[in-house]
Amino acid sequence: MPCTIRVLTSEGLQPADYTAESLNAAARFEPANGVYTVGNTFDTYKALKLTAHLDRMEDSARRAHIPLTLDRSRLRAALRELIMLAGYGDVRYRITVPADQPERFILSVEPFKGVPPEVIANGIRVITAPDSARQNAEAKTTGWMHDREKLESTLPPGIYTSLLLDAAGHVLEGATSNFYAILDGVLYTAGEGVLPGIGQQIALEVAAEVLPVRRQPIHVNDVPRVNEAFITSASRGIVPVVEIDGIKLGDGTPGVLTQQLRERYEVAKQKYLEEL
Repeated sequence: MPCTIRVLTSEGLQPADYTAESLNAAARFEPANGVYTVGNTFDTYKALKLTAHLDRMEDSARRAHIPLTLDRSRLRAALRELIMLAGYGDVRYRITVPADQPERFILSVEPFKGVPPEVIANGIRVITAPDSARQNAEAKTTGWMHDREKLESTLPPGIYTSLLLDAAGHVLEGATSNFYAILDGVLYTAGEGVLPGIGQQIALEVAAEVLPVRRQPIHVNDVPRVNEAFITSASRGIVPVVEIDGIKLGDGTPGVLTQQLRERYEVAKQKYLEEL
């Protein structure tokens, strides 16, 4: 089932001049300079923290020096119209704003499948990418969307994603996610030099009820001592990490605290669903 793509202009939704089979494939046609956000819907027309997504898009545009003005009501209505047109039910969506045409919005949707149950049950294996910290990391830019495609396309078999390290070896974030490590009963996650995640907002909210939280990254040399780890994103929620650079974390299965946090996350997210 292909991705459905439209461009929102002053005259409403217009067909795009390209087609693609998925959001990932469609990204190749999107501008090298711009900002974007990605999320998904529940019950077809309910989006998780869409207000926060749009807040971050405006902040990203400001950081990237793009003169963006959002008509939020119009954008929400257009996204709803596109979802209705596509007929997929729940969707994963991307909203992209080109830097040279900030009055136009590229809206793309594909069927939303969620994280496979076996991934949650078994956890994921990841590797680190030395000295790969992003420039202007707090902005969600299309430039990084294209750069990360190159990074992720070279992953070894069985590896789910890369973790970005700064020049000093601190573990900052995933290529498409925020990263967290539990070490000696404390949850660590970078507070600077990373994109503030939408899923991260919920994860930190529920984590504060379970264990101490420190907004600082672990060092890659700390990985052998990490008890549990996970990543988050708006579309995936909490996904357990069981191995980093071939090093098993704990007993190599999703940790008890990670599972507890995921359960709390799934409950908490219900209050953040917004009708389009």
